[in-house]
Amino acid sequence: MIKNGFDIRTIEDAKIEGKKIIVRVDFNISLTEKLTIADDARIRQSLPTVQLLLKNNNKLILISHLNRPEKRDPKHSLKVVSRHLQTLLPGYTVILIDDFLTDKGKEMIAHQKENEIIMLENIRFYREEKKNDGAFVQKLSELADIYVNDAFGVSHRNDASVVGLPHFLPSYAGILLSKEIEIIGNALKKPKKPLVVIIGGAKISTKIDLIGRLIEIADYVLIGGGLANTFLCAQEYPIGKSFCEHAHIDQAKKLLFLAAQKNTAVILPSDVVIGHPKNSENGGEVRKIGEVPHKVSILDIGPETQARFGSIIAKAKTIIWNGPVGYFENSSFKRGTDFIYYAIAQNADAVSIVGGGDTLAAISNEEYLHKITHISTGGGAMLEFIEKGTLPGIKALQFKV
Repeated sequence: MIKNGFDIRTIEDAKIEGKKIIVRVDFNISLTEKLTIADDARIRQSLPTVQLLLKNNNKLILISHLNRPEKRDPKHSLKVVSRHLQTLLPGYTVILIDDFLTDKGKEMIAHQKENEIIMLENIRFYREEKKNDGAFVQKLSELADIYVNDAFGVSHRNDASVVGLPHFLPSYAGILLSKEIEIIGNALKKPKKPLVVIIGGAKISTKIDLIGRLIEIADYVLIGGGLANTFLCAQEYPIGKSFCEHAHIDQAKKLLFLAAQKNTAVILPSDVVIGHPKNSENGGEVRKIGEVPHKVSILDIGPETQARFGSIIAKAKTIIWNGPVGYFENSSFKRGTDFIYYAIAQNADAVSIVGGGDTLAAISNEEYLHKITHISTGGGAMLEFIEKGTLPGIKALQFKV
């Protein structure tokens, strides 16, 4: 079917029964120092896809990565994930295959029982995964009849399990991937106005094209975090010892010029909280922009900026947020990011989309999560989708076997 301009098939439209299916999931979750699960949100978000396919008597082979291992390493094993998945799917046995290329692995997969879910060990234990090696993809494809991508968070990667398999197997989008495409796509193509975008994080260098794209479609772009410092430098404000990408000051100037041409309001901090990143004894000092001393750093937006950002967020009909607006790792400089979160949650009339690993890590109070329309499972994937309008993993699904 056509989904938001993409000619892709979804598992909700096609009733797939009695098949062996490879499902690419994103179970790249956070682990504690003791290698226990810190947050299982990504696992739970793929459960609707897994449960629908199981309901239709399919046998599933789940593929995921965990972290960025250079080689096989027990610290990056999916054992803890497979055990946790077992608790979420009572009535099924989750079996982790250590190496699907060995005779033992092949035999276990070949003799998979009706009530068994197979999970392959961390797919990045194989170097061929990142290389999208053709022979490796073919070996993977021989394990199943059908491929389903439910991993939006890695769909910006050109990996074997993301873009290779659709060239070998009939392929479909899972429920989670379909949801991400639908909600983010609608926010970009036909947003309810005003469209307000909040961009934070440290570096402007990784978000130049993204900010340019957002300036073209948004009514307001609110900028905080370390990347705001580069814009402040572009306007010749002193920023003390604050992080700044001086090599990108000219690009910041060009973005401000583009905003003026497009009648998009780019709102920078008018006051900030200054201090030292490791000092948690006090909450820093509030200073107006232009009054930042030489020996301190800008670590958060100030109360005046919060009020201005808040009033704009309150009248928004569509909100996109990526990146904390302060040094949230230190609770003394987390107030601005918390304020953004609460302001978005309080606007019940807006479609709100929040994404990015640091953004989600900064949202510590889960009480308001249900008030956010959509929490994206992809950080880099969400940004690339906004910037380019598609992703390699989505394009691959348009290839019909």
